[in-house]
Amino acid sequence: QVQLVESGGGLVQAGGSLRLSCAASGSIRSIRVMGWYRQAPGTQRELVATRTSTGSTNYADSVKGRFTISRDNAANTVYLQMNSLKPEDTAVYYCYAAILAWGRPEWAYWGQGTQVTVSS
Repeated sequence: QVQLVESGGGLVQAGGSLRLSCAASGSIRSIRVMGWYRQAPGTQRELVATRTSTGSTNYADSVKGRFTISRDNAANTVYLQMNSLKPEDTAVYYCYAAILAWGRPEWAYWGQGTQVTVSS
């Protein structure tokens, strides 16, 4: 069994910061990509940022320069440092990981989601 557990969401004023964490656990052989997506009410889930095991990153244009994704490969953990938060960043943030588990092909796993609310 593989699972992703997120933490770090909450309520913050515009201009503030939050840090999200996501730890993967279980029968993990390797994790090719870890990252974050978000979904606001009435919208589709959208990419926020991803980071590969070799350090390549990809950011949504809307968060470039404000958000930073980092990863601890040894701990199977990914972080999202969110600075200069805006009300439009309000959403449920989901952790994502492309994981090769022992005895299984690579599969996409999702966390349960953590709410981020930015007040104006």
